[in-house]
Amino acid sequence: MLGPIFDREWLTLPRRTRHYLMRSVFLGGMWVLLLTIWQTTVGWEVGATLGDNARFGMLAFQVLTVVQLLLVLFFASLSAVSAVAQEKDRRTFILLLITDLRDHEIVLGKLMGSLLQIGILIAGSLPMWALLMLLGGIAPDQLVQALIVLLMSAFAAGSLANLVALWRERTFQSLALTGLFLILYLFIVHSLTLLTLWGVDARQIATLQSWLQPFLALHQVLDPPLDVVPFLPAPYVFGMVMLVFSVLLNWLGMVKLRVWNPSGEPIMQRDSEAKAQEVVDRAKAHAAPGAVRDVWENPILWREIRTRAYGRRPLLVKIAYFAVLALVCYYALSATERRDWMAAQGLVPVGILSLLLISAQSVTSVTSERDIGALDLLLVTDLSPREFIFGKVWGILYNTKEYLLPPLILAGVYAYRGMLATPPRNHPELLHSQNIEAFAFILLGILVLMAFTLVLGIHVALRTESSRLAILHTLGTVFFLSIGTLVCIYLILINGTFEYQWLSFAAFLFTGVGGLWWVLSGDKPSTALTMAAWVCPLAVFYTITNVLIGKPGQLESSDPLIPFIVTGGAFGFALVAMLVPMVSEFDMTIGRTSAVGD
Repeated sequence: MLGPIFDREWLTLPRRTRHYLMRSVFLGGMWVLLLTIWQTTVGWEVGATLGDNARFGMLAFQVLTVVQLLLVLFFASLSAVSAVAQEKDRRTFILLLITDLRDHEIVLGKLMGSLLQIGILIAGSLPMWALLMLLGGIAPDQLVQALIVLLMSAFAAGSLANLVALWRERTFQSLALTGLFLILYLFIVHSLTLLTLWGVDARQIATLQSWLQPFLALHQVLDPPLDVVPFLPAPYVFGMVMLVFSVLLNWLGMVKLRVWNPSGEPIMQRDSEAKAQEVVDRAKAHAAPGAVRDVWENPILWREIRTRAYGRRPLLVKIAYFAVLALVCYYALSATERRDWMAAQGLVPVGILSLLLISAQSVTSVTSERDIGALDLLLVTDLSPREFIFGKVWGILYNTKEYLLPPLILAGVYAYRGMLATPPRNHPELLHSQNIEAFAFILLGILVLMAFTLVLGIHVALRTESSRLAILHTLGTVFFLSIGTLVCIYLILINGTFEYQWLSFAAFLFTGVGGLWWVLSGDKPSTALTMAAWVCPLAVFYTITNVLIGKPGQLESSDPLIPFIVTGGAFGFALVAMLVPMVSEFDMTIGRTSAVGD
């Protein structure tokens, strides 16, 4: 039913070494997470009772399912987008359209083939859930409901990403719009609470939201309501709703497949009279149509800014981003009653979203050149590596200026409202000066992270032949640095006992160092990149513990100068370690020469 595209993925996926590596890393990470939760809830000093086992099993199930839902939504959409966008960049997607493949075989084959790895990873976590159920505190129905939520969330997110990738002609627009549409959908579902202003019952709205939102549906699994016993639990209804949404999205993709592709532009054919005229006039035969445009001294920068290098109608991505930004800022600045961690509730999601968009723009600026064969043409010109690299850097900065400024402006708003620092109780007059100091360090730290993310995308794209792997490595690195940091913060805040979690955090650090080393170095290692892979995860971990446990016994963090020096120094060193070889040893960076040959 799904056609040869899916059959190819089904037959070739088990033959790839990367398939088994991903399964091992995924299950190993889940095991380390279980070890951390055991140290948090029970520890190694006393024997565990039946109540301790049940409490551990319930908490572990909650943490594992939430983390897996985050991973599923991110990687399902990313995998579905890259599967179609890579074909479009290489101009091979149009070859599928001229074969005898049916529309549903192309659309569903691409979708299900990209989600096959996600489904296998979810299936691999089922034995772990079953073992947790034996400890008590978890009912068999909860396992089934959690499985439905994860699978249908992956299917719906992948269907949306597949539709957007079929619609847009450039990889960056597909990646950006998919992520922004997902976030907009979550905010729209949350905004249904405004219906209470028109007299709608709040309980009915909460039930409707649990039918539409994956995290709320999962909450119904982890904490089932006791006062109301519905005819059909919310996770089952959520699964049916997501199935209907996915069917509609895929049906729309099948209907519009040959309308949107190739990119909705008519193919112009020359008539015989014009062709005869061009044969006579050799000068016109080699002249480009349209007005002559003056190219700048750096043609790379000119192309990044003055042409449609990233597709038509880029304003659509910016409109979606500002819609998400407005909703996040409204919630963070107005709708939140608690003042503790208020700055993080707005600055963290906006910062992560901006970093993801910058990294997507950065990596696709090179992968798109490679896929259409333009990178090889650029390498045989007299362009210097400095012109190429800095042309790309300045072009990315110009195209992402709308994503660079909001986190910086939001940090300034928090500083003006006095939300970035809490002065000592005996010295409230220090509030203004401490907020200015915190704003300066936060501003510089955000700039360093943005620069690191920008250079990371170019670095990975030049070193990785496969565009799909380059996109996955770049966005995955930014995602894990962000989500992994948040998970560590949550684990520390569960009971505030950091000293009992050092062993598991050391395992997380070792995994992070290994993953970052592979992304930065791969098959072209260097001493500087290896040092950068070590210092960046350690710097992030130190900053977390310094902020959360800065002054034991007090509700006060330590001086922000030290965390900024550590984090800024680590990521600044990684930035230099990536940028210097790209400029000075460009041929070695892209693999045209090697150190042994030199």
